[in-house]
Amino acid sequence: MFSGLAAVLLAQAWAGDAPALAPAATSSSRARARVVIVEGAGATDAFAPNLPRVRQLFDAGLTNLAGTASSAEAWATYVTAADVVGIKVLSQPGALSGTRPAVVEALVGSLLAAGHPATNIVIWDKYREDLRAAGYLTLAARLGVVAEGAVQAGYDPAVFYENTIPGELVWGDLEYQPGGESMGQKSYVTRLLTSRITRVVNVSPMLNHNLLGVSGNLFSLSLGSVDNTRRFDEDLDRLAVAVPEIYALPEVGDRVAFSVVDALVAQYRGERDSLLHYATPLNQLRFSTDPVALDVLSIAELAARRRGKGSQEVPVNPLPYLNAELLELGVSKADAIRQDRIQLPPMGTVVPSVAPSPAATRR
Repeated sequence: MFSGLAAVLLAQAWAGDAPALAPAATSSSRARARVVIVEGAGATDAFAPNLPRVRQLFDAGLTNLAGTASSAEAWATYVTAADVVGIKVLSQPGALSGTRPAVVEALVGSLLAAGHPATNIVIWDKYREDLRAAGYLTLAARLGVVAEGAVQAGYDPAVFYENTIPGELVWGDLEYQPGGESMGQKSYVTRLLTSRITRVVNVSPMLNHNLLGVSGNLFSLSLGSVDNTRRFDEDLDRLAVAVPEIYALPEVGDRVAFSVVDALVAQYRGERDSLLHYATPLNQLRFSTDPVALDVLSIAELAARRRGKGSQEVPVNPLPYLNAELLELGVSKADAIRQDRIQLPPMGTVVPSVAPSPAATRR
C-alpha cells in the first residue's frame, strides 16, 4: 500500500514546480506522454451523437494511438482474444453529460469487428441503476455483451485500499452492518476487477468536477472500482491522496489498456448534473495510454470554454495530478505532453494512421 502522507509531502515539496494545467503542445523530443485528439465535424447534432461519425472518430483515434493500419491490428496491440475487456463508463450524470452510449457502441462495434468474443466484453460502472438510467443495459443487450455494476458484482475481501480516514459505511459496502454503527478504513476492490475483467478501456466524459477539475480518468476508475468512498467525496485533500493511490493498485490501474475521453461535448459546469446550457460541442475523441495527461488537458479545455463563455473561472489545485505523477501513473506537466491532432475529412474518406514516436508510445 502507498502512504497518503508521503504522497502529499512529496507533492508539496514539488509545489514550486507545479504544472500550469494548460494545453501546451511539445516537440516529440521532449514529450514523455502522447495524446491523440481526433475531431470530425458532424459527430454531434444539437448535442446528439451521430453514431457512424463517432465510429469513424473512434477507429481513427485507435489506429493512430497504436500506429497501425487497421483497427483489428490496433486492438491486438492492447488486448488478446482471451482477455475479458471491461469498458469503464461514468454513467451517473446520464447519457447526455456522462459517457455517451454512442461512444461505447462505437468502441464495442470496433472490438467485435476485430473478432473479440462478445462474451468477453463487459460495460461497467459502480451502480447498475446508473447504467440502466443511462441506457447501457439496453445497449448491452442489443450488442450481445454484458453490463454490470461493481456493487452488484460484490467486493473482494482480500484486495483493498487502506486509508486511516474512517468512513461511514452504506449499503453495498463490504463491511456494512445494518442496524448499527458501521465505520471502515478500508475500500475493497470490486470482484469485477479481481476475478473477471483482465483489461480495462476507461471511457470518461469531458465533464467538470468541482474539486478535481474534471470527472476524468483518474476519478472515474478509482472511485468506481472500490467501496467506502464517501469519506473522500467532498474533500479535495482527501481526494488528492486517495484517487491516485487507488488507481495505483495493481488490480485497478495495471488493468488499463488505454483511456478515451468522450469530448463530443465539453460540459464546463454541472458536475453530476446534465446542464447543457453550460456545454459546448467539440466533436472530439481523445486517446492515450496516459490517464494523467488526458485529465490535465481536459481541465485546460474546460477552463478555456468557461473563459470563452464569460463564465467565472474555477481554480484547480494541481495536487491530485502531481501525486499521480509521483506514483508514476502519468505526466502532469502539459509541456511534456505531445498532442497529435487529427482533423477528419468528410465521411467516406480513408484516414491514414500516424505512427507514434518510439519515446512516447505508451506508459
